Amino acid sequence: MNKNLIERKELKMNIEKNFHITDDNAAYYVKKIIKFIRDFVKDSNRQGIILGLSGGIDSCVVARLCQEAGVDLKCVMLPDGKQMEASGAMKDSVDFAEQFRLNTITIDITEPCNAIEKTIGTPLSDLSRANIRPRVRMTTLYAIGQNEHRAVIGTSNLAEFVLGYSTKFGDNGYDFNPIGKMTKGEVRTLSRYLSVPDRIIEKPPSADLWEGQTDEDELGITYDAVDRFILEGSSGDADTDNKIRARIKMSEHKQNPPKTFDTERPSYLWMKGCDCAPF
Repeated sequence: MNKNLIERKELKMNIEKNFHITDDNAAYYVKKIIKFIRDFVKDSNRQGIILGLSGGIDSCVVARLCQEAGVDLKCVMLPDGKQMEASGAMKDSVDFAEQFRLNTITIDITEPCNAIEKTIGTPLSDLSRANIRPRVRMTTLYAIGQNEHRAVIGTSNLAEFVLGYSTKFGDNGYDFNPIGKMTKGEVRTLSRYLSVPDRIIEKPPSADLWEGQTDEDELGITYDAVDRFILEGSSGDADTDNKIRARIKMSEHKQNPPKTFDTERPSYLWMKGCDCAPF
């Protein structure tokens, strides 16, 4: 068995990656992704797609893919007060939307976030408070999506999935995801093919959980290292590999369905229309 597959099995990594996007085959895969998006909207009987536009490379790539697919796309910018302005994310979102003539709305989530914290009435840790934001964003997207018969599209990449770098029931809550099995490097490759502005491609990735926050600083791991671990089985550095393994084990609950009680063998079998006795 491939060493990388053994590693994934031991770490309980539920990953099947059967492709690799490069500059040479980007056009081919964009066509396949476009079909994937169109088919999902049609098969799910939705009238369009709703997307949270953060101004980061992942959401911009997904927005461009939806645009190329020709589906009815609504992009929602969800700032928390002035935070996205301070980081430049709001300007990047607005400039990107204007450049590609996207249908956008802006909803400030400050009030509902503050209301949740106030209602709880107990002091929250910085991380607990920060994670309210992506959960409110997800709730907002689903409320609009249900009201307008739109599917919520995800923008998390494979590196984030492997590390569990997402907020449970926040940015990892969506109906489908066209980049979920792509490394960060593959997303960058698509971004160049789709003419995403250089400023967005080159800026440090950030979840904007707090002012000045960047993904790689918070993780203590670069996305390039994570990509190598995914594709080759090692980042090339033993200490970094151990950090990645620790993150995977710590976030296993995000990568798998919630655990439910069961037994090794059912004590009884119930079938409609059949009176079955216990074993």
